[in-house]
Amino acid sequence: MYVWIDGTGEHLRSKSRTLDSVPKTIEELPEWNFDGSSTGQAEGRNSDCLLKPVRIFPDPFRGAPHILVLSSVLNYDRTPADTNHRHSCSRTMKKVAEEKPWFGMEQEWTMLDLDGHPYRWPKGGYPGPQGKRLERFLIC
Repeated sequence: MYVWIDGTGEHLRSKSRTLDSVPKTIEELPEWNFDGSSTGQAEGRNSDCLLKPVRIFPDPFRGAPHILVLSSVLNYDRTPADTNHRHSCSRTMKKVAEEKPWFGMEQEWTMLDLDGHPYRWPKGGYPGPQGKRLERFLIC
């Protein structure tokens, strides 16, 4: 199943394909087209977009031999689509490769009390500086 980010930049799209064999590398996967006007990634004319495979993952939903194919979106002229931020990130990382940059994701979360306010925050205000308070909350 090919998976990509749609024209909103916030939602995932997917498209399934049956192949003759289970690919082991990205190079074994074909690029695939789709109608970008249906995903907000192209206008009616020149609406063909391409899915370029960039990474393979085991499919956790259907199990083996199924795979998920993380894909970048290219416009009909093979330029990166507006929501293809992977392209600009990759270009930047290559420019500074000698610095050995790291790229990571951080999941933000907030615990709410029964009233829907952030847990242990003063009602109608903001908490003071974090300091020891943050350590205490993280240890609890």
